[in-house]
Amino acid sequence: MTGPVAELAGGLLEAVRATTALEYTAVAFGLLSVYLSTREHIVSWPTAIVNVGIYSYLFWHWKWYADAGLQVFYLVLSVYGWYEWLYGGARHSPLTVTRAPRRDWLVAVPCFVVASIGIGRVLAVYTDSPVPYLDASLTSASLVAQWMMTRKRLENWAIWLVADAVYVPVLIWRGNVFTALQYAVFLVLAAMGWFSWRASLRAQTAAAAAP
Repeated sequence: MTGPVAELAGGLLEAVRATTALEYTAVAFGLLSVYLSTREHIVSWPTAIVNVGIYSYLFWHWKWYADAGLQVFYLVLSVYGWYEWLYGGARHSPLTVTRAPRRDWLVAVPCFVVASIGIGRVLAVYTDSPVPYLDASLTSASLVAQWMMTRKRLENWAIWLVADAVYVPVLIWRGNVFTALQYAVFLVLAAMGWFSWRASLRAQTAAAAAP
């Protein structure tokens, strides 16, 4: 086998060989966490905590500084989301899926723009990140999506779809092929999450409207 296909296969094989046990562990917990999120399972949060703890180290090692810092915020949001899913509903009941209201977007969009520019500027001036503003934009979008997930907003999956679609080619370009494969799976899971949560929301709406 020769040509581009052989080169791609060779690159994937080399990436797998270069992947550490630590990265394999992070990928396993990450995939499990996102899958459980699509099923609205509370264990998605403790598995997410393990995932972000490992990736905080890996992203720093790869010089993805904004994403390394992002893991710290993920940790905080994971603890918050764990609590909210259990007690964030009416009278401290479990949280249910809802659509993001206008006030969420009025906060999320300006925060995304300001954070993307601000973090990008810091990375460009004070670090050796090769793509500071792209790194910062992906970081900011991921934070917005994760915050919406803690509140069980359906639209968090739409933001993840866009972010993951960008992460995949960028990670391949950076040489992190194995993690790029993980994000490709995340992309599929985000689509699953959108349809699953939308069905859950429709079921809730129908139940509430029933006499």
